[in-house]
Amino acid sequence: EGLFIVEGIKLVTEFIEQKKFEIKEIFALADYIESHSKILTRQKIWYNEISEEELKKISLLSTPNQVLAVIKKTDQILDSALLSQTTSLYLDDIRDPGNLGTIIRIADWFGIKQVICSPTTTELYNPKTLQASMGAVLRVNVVTIPFDELLAKCTNLPVYGTVLEGENIYTSKLKHGIIVIGNEANGISKEVLKKITHHITIPAANSNGSESLNAANACAIVCSEFH
Repeated sequence: EGLFIVEGIKLVTEFIEQKKFEIKEIFALADYIESHSKILTRQKIWYNEISEEELKKISLLSTPNQVLAVIKKTDQILDSALLSQTTSLYLDDIRDPGNLGTIIRIADWFGIKQVICSPTTTELYNPKTLQASMGAVLRVNVVTIPFDELLAKCTNLPVYGTVLEGENIYTSKLKHGIIVIGNEANGISKEVLKKITHHITIPAANSNGSESLNAANACAIVCSEFH
């Protein structure tokens, strides 16, 4: 039906206050309705008062938090202007919803306005993604397009790929472009890797035994260097 849900006081209230998504209906406890009655009325949002037991039945959280909202999905459109003006992220087959949400939150923290997902990356509207993003989806443009289609729109931009063997990110001369973050288990796919123009790596300690970093952790370190 083109709808998704968000839960929790903070996240739902952020969605109420923004204008990016249309809120279709809210199901909330009396306490939430009483404390947010002004904004619910001002925004003309349809709401239903329910009991704690009813909220537990419809919630996906282990500990439901007062309110659940049903929201309409919005069209995902690539912002070409952002590509040429700022750094963007391209997520190549990120499968874990929590990782996707965390990466969107990281992008928001470092002022990256656009996150582009491969068609095989997990869905933006997965409840776990939305929870992990902590409202960052309201401030970051998240779109899904194939990598070749993206490259056709930004032919002159550098494309950075995070790989195990590449130039030390701390000594590299970095400028805005596309940063590719690869799959949690397999890294950047062979097809995408062929199109990378700058191979960068986060150097590990010589004595360590870890093979790689979590995708979201690696993304945070890389974004901090482009900040």
